[in-house]
Amino acid sequence: MNEYRVKGLSCGGCAQRIEDELKQLEHGKDSSLSYKSGKLTISPQISMSKVNKILKSDGAYIAHQLNDEHNHSDSHAHVTDEHHGHDHSHGDHGHDHSHADSNKKILTLLITSGVIYTAALLLDGVIDQQAIILLYLAATIISGYTTFMRGLKNLLSVKFNIDTLMTIALIGAVAIGEWKEATLVAILFGVNELLEGYGMEKARRSMETLLQVAPKEALKLENGQETIVSISSLQIDDLVKIKPGEKIPSDGVVAEGKSSVNEAAITGEPLPVEKETGETVFGGSINNEGLLIVRIQKAYKDSSLAKILHLVQEAQETKTPTELFINKFAKYYTPLIMIIAALVMLVPPLFLQGDWMTWIYQGLSVLIVGCPCALILSSPIAIVSGITRTARNGILVKGGVFLEQLGKIDTLAFDKTGTLTKGEPHVAQLEIYDETHLFNIAGAIEKSSSHPLAKAIMKEVERRNIVSPDPDEIETIGGRGIKAMIDGQLYWLGNEQSVEHIVIPKTIQKRINELKDEGLTLVLVADEEQVLGMFGIADEIREESREVIAALHKLGIKRTIMLTGDHQKTAEKVASAVGVSQYYGNLLPEDKVNRVKELSSQGTVAMIGDGINDAPALASAQLGIAMGKGTDSAIETADIVLMQDHLGKLPEAITIAKRVNRVIKFNITVSLGLKIIALLLTIPGWLTLWIAILSDMGATIFVTLVSLTILIERKQR
Repeated sequence: MNEYRVKGLSCGGCAQRIEDELKQLEHGKDSSLSYKSGKLTISPQISMSKVNKILKSDGAYIAHQLNDEHNHSDSHAHVTDEHHGHDHSHGDHGHDHSHADSNKKILTLLITSGVIYTAALLLDGVIDQQAIILLYLAATIISGYTTFMRGLKNLLSVKFNIDTLMTIALIGAVAIGEWKEATLVAILFGVNELLEGYGMEKARRSMETLLQVAPKEALKLENGQETIVSISSLQIDDLVKIKPGEKIPSDGVVAEGKSSVNEAAITGEPLPVEKETGETVFGGSINNEGLLIVRIQKAYKDSSLAKILHLVQEAQETKTPTELFINKFAKYYTPLIMIIAALVMLVPPLFLQGDWMTWIYQGLSVLIVGCPCALILSSPIAIVSGITRTARNGILVKGGVFLEQLGKIDTLAFDKTGTLTKGEPHVAQLEIYDETHLFNIAGAIEKSSSHPLAKAIMKEVERRNIVSPDPDEIETIGGRGIKAMIDGQLYWLGNEQSVEHIVIPKTIQKRINELKDEGLTLVLVADEEQVLGMFGIADEIREESREVIAALHKLGIKRTIMLTGDHQKTAEKVASAVGVSQYYGNLLPEDKVNRVKELSSQGTVAMIGDGINDAPALASAQLGIAMGKGTDSAIETADIVLMQDHLGKLPEAITIAKRVNRVIKFNITVSLGLKIIALLLTIPGWLTLWIAILSDMGATIFVTLVSLTILIERKQR
C-alpha cells in the first residue's frame, strides 16, 4: 500500500466522504483516509488521476508521499524521487508551505467577500437595488463558490452532506430574495471551514513537533575517519561520535567516554541520566556535556525511538467507538434534518394557513442548523491532543480507542515483580551472630557470583567497606548453596539444607521460621560448628509505589489488585506496604490470565506489568499497560507503554485520558444542545438564517478550542 500526506481537509465529514468515494474506485476497496493525521493509504494499482480528482473536488490535495521505508525512520527527512525529479519534502517539518498558502488564499477570499458584503450593507438604499444585489452575489460567489460546486455535484448524485445542505440553503435563500442572509451564510460557512481546518492543523502540528525529536544525521567513525551519514544508513556495530548537545542517532552502548544524557524524548523524564562505558543509550536522547563514542546496536528503524514515533503516528489512525458512532449518526442525521426542513416548509402553509415565504425561510434555517460539523469534530482534535500530551510524558498510547478505554477503567491489576517492586533483591533483614566472620566469609564466597541473591549480599558487604579475602577452594552444592575453603577453614553459605552438618540452636531456628513467615528468602552462613549469621532477602519495593496507588484510588480507580507468583506471605507483605486493595499469591502465568478474565467480567480492567513475562495477562485484559524502558516485547504486547522504569507517570496518563473523555462528552452535548435550541425556535417561527449559521459556527469554534485546551500542560503545584 502507498501512503501519502494529504493537506486541505477541512472537516472530518469531508475526509469520510473522500474515503467512501475512493473505496468505490477500481482497486480502491482498502483505501483509508485519516482526518486526524491526514494520512491517505491506497493501493499502488489505483489510478492517481482519479484520486487527485476526488481530492480536488473537496479542496484537498496530496502534499507528499510517505515512502514505506522512511515511514518510521525519517518522518521528516527529504525524500527525493529521482525518477520523477520531485522532492517529496516531508514538509510537516516546516508546516507545509502549500497548506499555509491555501489557508492564506481562503482567508484572502473571505476578507474580500466580507468587505464587499459590508459595502453592500452600507450602500443599501443609497444606490440602485440591482447594484446591491450584484454586490451580494459577488460576495457570495467569492466565498461560497467551492462549497456551492461541491454541493451541486452531490445534489445531482443524490448525496446528502454538509455541502448539499449549504447549497440548498443558498439556492433557497436567493430564490426567496433573501440576498443579505444568503451572502452571510456563504461567508460564515467559509470562516467555519477555515477555523475547523486551523484547529485540526494545530493539533496535528503539536503531534508533528513531538515527532521531530528524530535526529537526521550522525558522525560515523571508520578507520579513524569521521563522515556525516544519514541515520537510516547506520548499521549494527557502527561507531558514532556524539558531541555535547547532539542527539544520539540510534540505540547503542557507550564504547568510550562519560556524560549525562537527557532521555526525555524516550521516557518523558526531565532529569539527565549519567552514562559511562558499557551502558545502554537510546536513540533520540541528547548528550549533555561529555564526548561519547557509541557502538550502534540497532538499525534506526528498529530503535526504541523509531518504534515510538511509528506507534504515535499509527495511534492517530484508529477510530474510537465514540467517533464511529458519531460518523454513523451523522450519516442518518443529515437526511433526517432534510425531512424536518421539508416538513417545516410545507406543513404550516398547507395545513395551518401559514405564509409560504416565512416558512420556506424557516425551513432553510433548519437546513443550516442540520450541519453536523461541530458534532463530527467533537472527538478527533481531543483524541490527537490527548495522545500528544501523553507521548510528551513518555507514555505511548497505541490508539484513540485505548486512550478512551484508559479514561474508563475502574480496576487496575498489577504484576508485583518489576512493577510494584524493583525486581532486584536486597537485604531486608540481618541476623548477625559473629560480625567479624559473617561479612568477610559472605563477601569471599559471593564476590565472583552473578546470582541476584549474591549481588544483594555483596551490596551489603560493600556498604560496610569490608574487603574480603579470596577463597582457596569453592564448590557449588546443587539446590543448597556453596561450600568454600577460606584461610584453611571450611565454610557454608546457602539455604537451611546447606547447614545440615550442625545442630541449629532453638533460638536461631525460631528466628529462621519467623523470617520465612515474613516471606523472606534466607541465606545462612556457617562454619563447621555454628551459624555465623543470616541474610533475609526480599525484592525491594519501589519508593513511588505507595504514592501511585494512593493517587490512583483518588482518581476513582475502585480496585487495585496485585497478582504475583510469589508465595502468599510475600504477597501480603508487599500489598500492605504499597496499599493495594486486594492481592493474590502463588499464581502461575495461566492463573494470572484467569484472574484477569474473572476481574474483566466485573468491570473495566487494565493490567500493568513489566512486559517480559506478563504478555499473556496483558493481552487478556481490556487494556494492557507495560512498563517498557524500551523493551521490544513491552512495546509490542501492550496497548499502552510507560517508557519510564517506574509507575510515577501512570496517574497523570489516567488524568489526561479522563479529561479527553470529559471533553468529548461535553463537546457532543454542546453541539447537539445548540442545534436542539435552534430547532425549537422554529416552533414560534423565531429561527433566522443568522441564528442558524451562528449556532452551527459557534458550536464548531467552541468544540475546537475546548479540545485544544488538552494540549495545555498545567504547572505542577
